[in-house]
Amino acid sequence: MEKEIRILGVLITNRVKEAGKVQGILTKFGGCIKTRLGLHETPDDFGSSQLGLILLELIGDTSEMDKLERELDGLDGVQLKKMVFEL
Repeated sequence: MEKEIRILGVLITNRVKEAGKVQGILTKFGGCIKTRLGLHETPDDFGSSQLGLILLELIGDTSEMDKLERELDGLDGVQLKKMVFEL
């Protein structure tokens, strides 16, 4: 198994519509999530309270990380960015 630490940025463009789906996926893959940090803007920041940003530190089985990414990427209104640190 390849060893790496993966940081995944998850931008949710419509929190009201997508938050439940995102939460379900994160729960399903909770075993590979070491750290989760949720950042939400205030209305003054962007003029809307619809955006949400989650930062995930993923560890463990890279195939599980890949599955998590694919499921999140399959949702409308969700954008992903990642950093990978190989150990």
